[in-house]
Amino acid sequence: MKGIIEAQNPAVNDTCTDCGSFVDIGAVIDEHDTLLTLKFTGDSAQADANEMAARAQARFAEVQTQYVTKTTGVDLLLTFGVSAEKMIFQLENGL
Repeated sequence: MKGIIEAQNPAVNDTCTDCGSFVDIGAVIDEHDTLLTLKFTGDSAQADANEMAARAQARFAEVQTQYVTKTTGVDLLLTFGVSAEKMIFQLENGL
């Protein structure tokens, strides 16, 4: 552990300052985790899903959208090209 910390670039901080645990980003981010499912309910469910899909398409041109209509509302399935895009979209939109 100590050798890993000493060998890392000083600009990189991937060690918890409270407990000292080391995080391997590759273990946290699954490269195949590209599907984001969002559930919308209420009278504006379809409109809200359309708005979120438009945000995704405006930010990432390659994103694929699919709507699943259910009795309780609408599920929006967004498939991103890579998992980093999914994470960025989630962070930017507070999801």
